Amino acid sequence: MLIAVVSDTHRDTYAVSNVLKRIEKADILIHLGDNVRDAVEISQKFKGRTINVRGNCDYSPSVPADILEEIAGKKILITHGHNYDVKHGLSRLKQKAEFEGADIALYGHTHVSSIVYEGGIWYINPGSAWEGRDGAESMAMIEIIDGKINPWLVIV
Repeated sequence: MLIAVVSDTHRDTYAVSNVLKRIEKADILIHLGDNVRDAVEISQKFKGRTINVRGNCDYSPSVPADILEEIAGKKILITHGHNYDVKHGLSRLKQKAEFEGADIALYGHTHVSSIVYEGGIWYINPGSAWEGRDGAESMAMIEIIDGKINPWLVIV
């Protein structure tokens, strides 16, 4: 199972185009918000399944802020991150992930990419495909094979 994770595309057509070029082999795309309309646009051109949540710049009450999804036998907490104050640390997100029994917690909002494994949980921020604040625009890929989780970052 190959999962592509993207966040904070902010209605930038160049960012959306770059994401589409890099997710061709993915089975699932997860968009972490900012902008829900980008997730819809990508899903129309992507062959696989698309999952998305709303971010702090999204005003779509029909789109959930958080989703707990089981994929390839792994529990994945999917959120934009603003409701967990991730710009000031991961403590609240970690509490939620632990409470839910998540194997992976996906979040965006900071525009800074990060992959951390702590306490048996992967905390993955793909950065921003539009305006990376750590020197590059990026997204994440997660491969799950035989129960093993292998995440990495991709420059877009």
